[in-house]
Amino acid sequence: MIDYHALAPELILAGTVMAVLIVDMLPVRKHWTAVVGLLGLFATVVPILTLGFCESLDFCDYSGSREMFGGSYVIDAFSLALKGLFIGSAFVAVLLSVGYLESNRFWQGEFYFLMLASVLGALVMASSRDLVTMFVGLELVTGPTFLMAGWRKGEARSNEAALKFFIIGVLSAAVLLFGMSLVYGVTGELTFTGIRAGSVGVLDGDLSGLFIIGVLFTILGFAFKVSAVPFHFWTPDTYEGAPTPVTAYLSVISKTAGFVGLLAICYLAFGEVTTLWGTGLWVLAALSMTVGNLIALRQTNVVRLLGYSSIAQGGFILVPFGAAIAADVTGSDLEEAFFATVTYLVIYAFMNLGAFGVVIAVGNRLRSAEIKDWAGLFSYAPGLATMLGLFFFSLAGIPPLAGWFAKFVMFRSVLASGSGWAGALAVVAAVNSVIAFYYYSKVVVSAFMEKVPDGVPVAEIREQRTAPSLQFALVLTTIGVVVIGFYPTLISGLAEAAKTFASGF
Repeated sequence: MIDYHALAPELILAGTVMAVLIVDMLPVRKHWTAVVGLLGLFATVVPILTLGFCESLDFCDYSGSREMFGGSYVIDAFSLALKGLFIGSAFVAVLLSVGYLESNRFWQGEFYFLMLASVLGALVMASSRDLVTMFVGLELVTGPTFLMAGWRKGEARSNEAALKFFIIGVLSAAVLLFGMSLVYGVTGELTFTGIRAGSVGVLDGDLSGLFIIGVLFTILGFAFKVSAVPFHFWTPDTYEGAPTPVTAYLSVISKTAGFVGLLAICYLAFGEVTTLWGTGLWVLAALSMTVGNLIALRQTNVVRLLGYSSIAQGGFILVPFGAAIAADVTGSDLEEAFFATVTYLVIYAFMNLGAFGVVIAVGNRLRSAEIKDWAGLFSYAPGLATMLGLFFFSLAGIPPLAGWFAKFVMFRSVLASGSGWAGALAVVAAVNSVIAFYYYSKVVVSAFMEKVPDGVPVAEIREQRTAPSLQFALVLTTIGVVVIGFYPTLISGLAEAAKTFASGF
């Protein structure tokens, strides 16, 4: 039996995707496609809230976890929290895109159609509990982004970004699907619970070699998707060449969807064979933090700097799980790791979307993303310079901004593991936090303390106004970064969501 209440977020968003396509064909101004998309995203939040607070509502007679299609699709507190994150991030991403597309005279209806279709894939991934559904959701997330990355089709860099992204995306999909096919062939199961049960004792059988290859290839496929080192090489060029709103989308929603798939498969499907992938997760976390931060030190372009920062932040997100598996923890300590990761993802969404919003606003004025051209930004755009400082210092984890709490729960979960390997990873994370602070502060120092370069039309720039939609996005993200920093208990509900997911381990 199909539970339409449980499927309502996906159904409403799917209807919104089609509505955007229809409105685009009507003889109306194209900005109405964005309005329809925003209204659809807002409407999608309603069933997420009713599902999340079902026990408190008179008309809702069922609470707890809901399973459909033989356990292949599950709606629980964890998936609802992630869906809320995806919808909220998509709302901000659309706001970031409106003024950018209009000012550059890009196609709008098709853009929002592709973006919302990609968000629909992310919602599917949050509830997916079998290999096929997870793969279909993942490809629905990434497929539209191949086209979105090349939206500035008149520029060679954008075409190059889209081509590189497409090639690496197809390669990672092939690797992932090959790994999944081997896992299915050995266990005979598609659902994560079936694979977990079927993997017991498989390492002692004749097919252990195929199963090991399948597990490793599956994890490698997701490592490409989240741009973990050493599978990160597509990220900087794609981020720089793609339209900035697309870069913001890739760095938050697409990356978060990849993490959701990686963690769900690792713990729900491969939870009995942690010896195969636990050390690899530790190494991916350490390498992503270190390599991403060290290369970011040498960047002179803000977008490329944020690209390598995104790689490093992905490493920080992986730290709780690398430490937990290294220490072979279960129960409450593992629940702490899930809480740390979901909390980090939520705060990271506010920080990174806000940072890219500032990049869009400043880029519209200066037509440059070079750090040297941003010198003296505070003297003629004090509001944008202040927001730049807020988002960049939050990414660095400086109190009292929200980033400090993300770093705090990350370190707390690592130290709770209590092993030498976890302690070593904590040291690596601490050193990389210092490195990250240096290059984030480099941009802020340039904006506040250096002189305006010759040739910058300061008077003309002061008269320019930021698009209202972009202003709204910046206000939302700024409020999130500041308020969560002072009142982190506002997202404490994520703890319960993480516990429902990790309680079985």
